[in-house]
Amino acid sequence: MKKIYITVIVVLLAGVIVWFGAFYQKKSPNNEAAAPVSPAFVGRADYLCDGGKAVSAKYYQGPEAPQPRPGEPPAPRGGVELVLSDGRRLTLSQTISGSGIRYATSNEALIFWSKGNGAFLTENNVETYAGCIATAPDSGGLPQVYANSAFAFSIRYPAGYAVDSSYQYQELGPGKEINGVKFVIPAVMATLTNLSSFDTGISVEEIPDATSCDAGLFLMPTNNGISEITDNDTQYSVASSSGAGAGNFYEETVWAIPGTNPCVAVRYFIHSTNIGNYPQGAVREFDRQALINQFDAVRRTLILSP
Repeated sequence: MKKIYITVIVVLLAGVIVWFGAFYQKKSPNNEAAAPVSPAFVGRADYLCDGGKAVSAKYYQGPEAPQPRPGEPPAPRGGVELVLSDGRRLTLSQTISGSGIRYATSNEALIFWSKGNGAFLTENNVETYAGCIATAPDSGGLPQVYANSAFAFSIRYPAGYAVDSSYQYQELGPGKEINGVKFVIPAVMATLTNLSSFDTGISVEEIPDATSCDAGLFLMPTNNGISEITDNDTQYSVASSSGAGAGNFYEETVWAIPGTNPCVAVRYFIHSTNIGNYPQGAVREFDRQALINQFDAVRRTLILSP
């Protein structure tokens, strides 16, 4: 009987010791219980994908991972919350990735990859959300969003602008056409002014396989020169040209982005007519600076994807 009592006492003491050890391990240095570490919100990105689909993603960074064993990569602790345009809401954990950032369900049936400004979603090894490109938030006055995975860019533009996705710049001559997408102003912007709404607008263009990227590639030789301008934390190579004929004035300004390949540029095109050719009071001079300010706002929303 004594042996039984002694055994019970030893077991109880061992349990008490284990409980105290666990208790003190949960204590912080100032004897207060350590609060659980919640994932920290990192940022949000909204993507437009092929086929008119969309993904909204909220990214989180988890607590610091323990030191991995020698030769093993560190285990990521982040996560992402997705809202898909089909109405589904998903929460995925970050996993080890050799390129970009990878998130997946525990059974790997659903995987979301983000890399730079691009992303895609696979379900059972099928890309269900492909060619996703991040979009800039609307800071006001640019409610429309265009994304093109073939050109790998997204951009915002005002309501009423017409989109020409088969646009080509042809002023450099045969065999030197430049492909892109053009956004043409609505006719209402030119009503009762000397501005032409036929071709005034802003385009995003690209030249493949350029050894270097500057604005001179997109224009006929000009005496206006090329300037290096940093705007909104983006460095540009900027050049302009102008011409006139039969009472028409044509102005072009090209904002090329050095270091891009294909070489990417945004072109402003302003077509106006000689106001002196109209009866007095029939039309008013268009607000050139307001138009350029609007084009500037559109250009600043351009996001390039890898």
